[in-house]
Amino acid sequence: MWYYIHMKKLMDKKEMEEAIEKVCEEVKKEMGLSNLVIIGIKRRGDIIAKKIRECLEKKYKVDIPLGFLDITLYRDDFSKIGANPVISETDVLFNIDDKKVLLVDDVLYTGRTIRAALDAIVDLGRPSLVRLFVLIDRGHRELPISADFVGKKVEVKKNEMVEVKLKETDGVDEVLIVEKEK
Repeated sequence: MWYYIHMKKLMDKKEMEEAIEKVCEEVKKEMGLSNLVIIGIKRRGDIIAKKIRECLEKKYKVDIPLGFLDITLYRDDFSKIGANPVISETDVLFNIDDKKVLLVDDVLYTGRTIRAALDAIVDLGRPSLVRLFVLIDRGHRELPISADFVGKKVEVKKNEMVEVKLKETDGVDEVLIVEKEK
């Protein structure tokens, strides 16, 4: 069992909103809005993806398809996550062939979640382009994966966790660095 011994706030609600505003501008500039779809990785990337979509639609008066991926069955540690893994639905109810995909997740750490998400996307079709937005890039990559758009890049020790809290699931919008001890 892990015990939390120290917490530090990394981002508050305002900083999270600013990161989403910034990525909307960068996506328009770097990817364009035509043929754009957004896919969020469940459990927190899906909520951030919704916020990005709302921002783009409000700011640029466009309609952007939004989908959600559950990558549980694509994980390379699937056999180690327990006898009864919690699997939710993948909801990508549009064709991704020849689309520009903005893939969204909360925290980029080892790169394994993104690798699994890319495998899931390829099973859905053949997009013309995939770009990655993460709210937090915490380093310590195990695979050669990097984000194209980053809300905030931080150096986090291996014994620390980045905890993204969202109002929709946790009642508050904030990002914490939590030091843990066994």
